[in-house]
Amino acid sequence: MAKICDICGKKPVSGNNISHAHNRTRRRWLPNLQSVRAQVNGQTRRLKVCTTCLKSNRVLKAA
Repeated sequence: MAKICDICGKKPVSGNNISHAHNRTRRRWLPNLQSVRAQVNGQTRRLKVCTTCLKSNRVLKAA
């Protein structure tokens, strides 16, 4: 399943791990996604939302 925020579209970014000997291996930074029940068009749906969107109130959580 894709690790993409349903609100802002934030997704993993890639880069390198660099060891003390300066060996490079690929790695990924994953967004902090939470599964949330939210109101969408008057219906309750389960969304994957990043914590930035949750903190900025871009999501109306279902009661």
